Order: sequence, then C-alpha cells, then structure tokens
Amino acid sequence: MLSLFVAIICNPAINFLSDRKIPRGLAITLVIVFIFSLFIVLGGVIGSSVNGFREALPSYELQLSNELNWVVNWMASHSVTISMDEVRGYFDPSKVMGLVTTTLSGFSSVLGNVFLLLLTVVFMLSEGQGFAKKLHVAFDDSSATDKRIDHFLNMVNRYMAIKTLISLATGLIIGTVLWLMGVDFFVLWALLAFLLNYIPNIGSIIAAVPAVILTFLQLGLIPAGFVVALFVGVNMIMGSIVEPRFMGRSLGLSTLVVFLSLIFWGWLLGMVGMLLSVPLTMIFKIALENSSDGRWFAILLSSDEEVDTLSQVDKTVTVEEK
Repeated sequence: MLSLFVAIICNPAINFLSDRKIPRGLAITLVIVFIFSLFIVLGGVIGSSVNGFREALPSYELQLSNELNWVVNWMASHSVTISMDEVRGYFDPSKVMGLVTTTLSGFSSVLGNVFLLLLTVVFMLSEGQGFAKKLHVAFDDSSATDKRIDHFLNMVNRYMAIKTLISLATGLIIGTVLWLMGVDFFVLWALLAFLLNYIPNIGSIIAAVPAVILTFLQLGLIPAGFVVALFVGVNMIMGSIVEPRFMGRSLGLSTLVVFLSLIFWGWLLGMVGMLLSVPLTMIFKIALENSSDGRWFAILLSSDEEVDTLSQVDKTVTVEEK
C-alpha cells in the first residue's frame, strides 16, 4: 500500500519529465534515485530523533507528572478535590508522550524495507501508462464510465501531489518556528506534522499534542499557547485557503465518510492505512460507481457537490447518446 502511495506521488513528476522529451525509463530512474536518497535521509533523521527522544522521555514524564501534581494541589487549595490516581487514569503522561515514538517507530520500520518498497514502485510506474487502458477495458465501454475513470485517476494524482506539497510546507513552517523558539526535537515535530497532515480531520490535532506538551514543560504556559495558535493558524490557512485554491472542489467524499474511513483503514492497516484512508476509500467508491448494483452505495458515500456533478454527467451523456 505504501508503494502505491509513493507511486501515485511520483507519477506527476515522471509525466512532467516525459513531456520534456526524457525517456520514461530514464525519468523513472531519476525519480527513484531521488526518492531512495530521500528515504535514506528521512529514515536516519527519524531514527536519531526517536532515539534521542526516548532517552529524554523519562525526564519529560517526571516533569509532566510534577506539573499535574501542582494542578491537583492548586485545585485542592481552592476546595476542589481531585484524586491524582483518577487524573492518571484519564491522562497517562507516559502514553501521551509515548505516542510519538510509537507512531514514528512504526513508520521508520516500514522505511527499513526501502529496497523492496522502491522495487515495487518501479514496477508500478513501469506499467502506469497501461493502467488506465486496462481500467477502460475491464469496465463497460460507455462514455459515462470513461469519464468517471479518467476523473478518478486525475483526482487521485492531483490530490496526492498537492497534499504532499502542502504537508511539506506545513512541516517546514512548524519546524522553523519551533527551532526559532528553541523547542527541543523540533525536527521530530516537523516530521510528525508533515506525516500526520495526510490524515484528514484529526491528523493535525494529533501532531500538535506532543509539541504543545513539550513546549509547556520546557518554556512555560505562554509559549505553549503560542504553539497551539501556530498549529491552528497553519492548518486553517493550509486547509481552508491554500488546499481549496489548488485542489479545487472536494474529493467527492462526505466528511463523515472521510472520518469513518480513517478509523476503518487505520484499524485494518495501521499507520499506513491512516495515511492512505482517503485514496483507498476513493478507489472503493469508484468501483461501486461503475457497478449497477453498487452505484446506490457510492452515491451515499458522496458529498453533496459530487452528487450534483454525477447528475450533470449523466444528463450530458444521455443527451450525447440521443
């Protein structure tokens, strides 16, 4: 699945090089060499950052526990009695801070199979030109089906390419600001913001939690509030202004379906499933759209805008056939 994810991201770059009269085989080689170098660097940075964070984690957990004790004692002095055991039951510092190492360690272990992953990507890209033709032949040969398949392929490629650039910009902005603030492991938080930005709805929230907690422990309450504002501001600008401007209308999935797909694919495939939840659901949806028995379910998965678009396409095709 991760190979498919990488292949979809690389495909626009290969098409760009091919349009510049570079042979497709050479274009694939250049892109794969670049991706391989990037994975080596990324794996090394993640590994060293996770190891450093693991070594410092006990001291952060102790400091966070002390802060929680102070809050409980302060509330007790104002006649609000809360048991520290209950607080730990609802809010375990070790689990909160350990979430970072678990997430990045899982992704780092996937990158450990980088040779097999990239070899699969090479084969996918080599057959990429014929994939659209196979889909057209596999399904019925009506003009409505052709339009939907082309729409799906273009939408997935566009979504993955733009989402990657926006996630990269998000990680760079957050990492730069945290570096200027002097927050420890700012590279780790930038990488986390980059990776989790692929997860719709809640990915940015998950990425913000450890960075805010560490800033609070290291610099205090006001800088932590500034980091909260940083994450909120960056994700509002990227998600509400930049993404719609470059991506156009939505991907054709309702918000509820996007959230439920995040839960399902995350449960089934783990971290990689969460990253690929939207593309995988789109593949499932387009398959249903091209089945007479499953079309009704595809419409239920669609957003209101997509339903209107599908209705217009059907009307256009009907008129053309007449």
